[in-house]
Amino acid sequence: MSGKMHQLRPRFRVMSDETIALGPGKVDLLQLVAETGSISEAARKLGMSYMRAWTLVRTMNRCFTSDLILSARGGKTGGGAHLSPLGHRILELYTEIERNSMEAAAPAWDQIKSFLAR
Repeated sequence: MSGKMHQLRPRFRVMSDETIALGPGKVDLLQLVAETGSISEAARKLGMSYMRAWTLVRTMNRCFTSDLILSARGGKTGGGAHLSPLGHRILELYTEIERNSMEAAAPAWDQIKSFLAR
C-alpha cells in the first residue's frame, strides 16, 4: 500500500469590492500570456474558452490602475498579447505572497501533516 500525498494549497484572492481582481486562475492566465504572447494560446493551455479568458483579462484590467495585459488585434501582423510593466510587477508580487505564506505556514503545516492518515 503506497502512502498518500498531502499538500497545502493556499488560494489567495485580491478583492475589489465584490469582484475578484486577482486569484489563482487569473495569475495562471497572466503567466501563460507572458510565456506565449497570446490570450488564445493561454486560454487553450488552461482549458478555458477564449471568451472566458477575455472576461478575466477585462476584469483584471478594470480593477487595476492600468492594464495588466496589453493586446493587439490579429490580421496581417498577427496580433498578440503581452504583460504591461504593471502586469509583470503584479505577477511578481502575487508570487511573493504565495512564497511568503508557504514559509510562514511551514511549522504548522508540518504538525498538521503528522496527524494526517498515511
